[in-house]
Amino acid sequence: MSADSPTRLIIHGAKGRMGRALIACAGRLPDARVVAEVDQGDSLEAVIDQADVVVDFTLHHVVPGVARLCAARGKPLVSGTTGLSEEERAALTEAARAVPIVWASNFSTGVNTLFWLTRKAAEILGPAFDLEIVEMHHRLKKDAPSGTAASLARILAEARGWSLAETARHGREGVIGERPAREIGIHALRGGDVVGDHTVIFAGVGERLELTHRASSRETFAQGALRAALWVRQQPPGLYDMQDVLGLKG
Repeated sequence: MSADSPTRLIIHGAKGRMGRALIACAGRLPDARVVAEVDQGDSLEAVIDQADVVVDFTLHHVVPGVARLCAARGKPLVSGTTGLSEEERAALTEAARAVPIVWASNFSTGVNTLFWLTRKAAEILGPAFDLEIVEMHHRLKKDAPSGTAASLARILAEARGWSLAETARHGREGVIGERPAREIGIHALRGGDVVGDHTVIFAGVGERLELTHRASSRETFAQGALRAALWVRQQPPGLYDMQDVLGLKG
């Protein structure tokens, strides 16, 4: 099939909230076509050869097997599955030696702009500002903090040259003493049907800067993931993120 033909997609996790949004959005794109919808109990292996790209929004423990199958069959992968362990991340990295993979904690164009702004703000404001992240999602979300909040925390840690493992503070309770300067507060709120809110707070003496993104529809994530799927088809093997897709690096 030529590069000018519609990109044939398999939606892995088709019955989930993101899967349904992906299928709906893909139906409105002339350059994309869903050829298979796979969910729990279905066989991805049985249909993978029909696809140009696999788009995965499932569960963290499923990702290594999907990545290895894509690598073995030479199929690019786009994954937005969050909550990955270090071992599961390593499986993505290994598979990306054979095929191009886009993994992102959030495919929203607005959120990826937030990532870029967060890094720039941390660099400009410097260590005099305390760092806090607050995120809120619907009551059915299974992992905390969100993958997006975790990405924001990594960005802040990198900008400061800190170890995230040593400086992350997930909530506070009791008499804990003064806030240390080398700390990144991360707070997860859950309730209702909130699609996704993220705020990064830079708190200085006498002033405070807050960067906030609020999502009101999953379509913004689905549109970004489909944009990544069209893009990744033309890339060499490697592990990419949405910053690469949007050209925000370099």
